[in-house]
Amino acid sequence: MAFSKEKRRLKIRKRIRKNISGTESRPRLSVYRSNKEIYAQIIDDVAGKTLASASSRDKDVKDATGTKSEIAQLVGKSLADKAKQSGVETVSFDRGGYLYHGRVKSLAEGAREGGLKF
Repeated sequence: MAFSKEKRRLKIRKRIRKNISGTESRPRLSVYRSNKEIYAQIIDDVAGKTLASASSRDKDVKDATGTKSEIAQLVGKSLADKAKQSGVETVSFDRGGYLYHGRVKSLAEGAREGGLKF
C-alpha cells in the first residue's frame, strides 16, 4: 500500500533527522512549509533551544509582495540577519522531508545571501 503525501514526507523527515542534529557550534536550520506560509528556525538540539526564527507571517516579510518563492527568499534573509545577531554563522540544513526545490531552495539561497554557511 502506498504512503500518502504527508506520511511519505514524515518518513523522509525521520530518515534525515537520524543523521542531522544541531549543536551549539553548528545549530540546525529547520524548515516547515504549509500551503500558504513558510517557517524556519535555527535550533540547538543539545540545549533544546530555538536561537532564531523567521516566517512569512513576520511583519517585515508580510508586507512584501511577490510569489511564494520570492517571499521564502526574504524569510531566508531575515533568518540570516537574526542568526548573525545571535552569533550563529554556520548551520546544518534540515529540509524537513521536503524536496530541495522551489520554496525550500529559495529559503536556503536567501539564507546564504544573508551570510549563513551550510
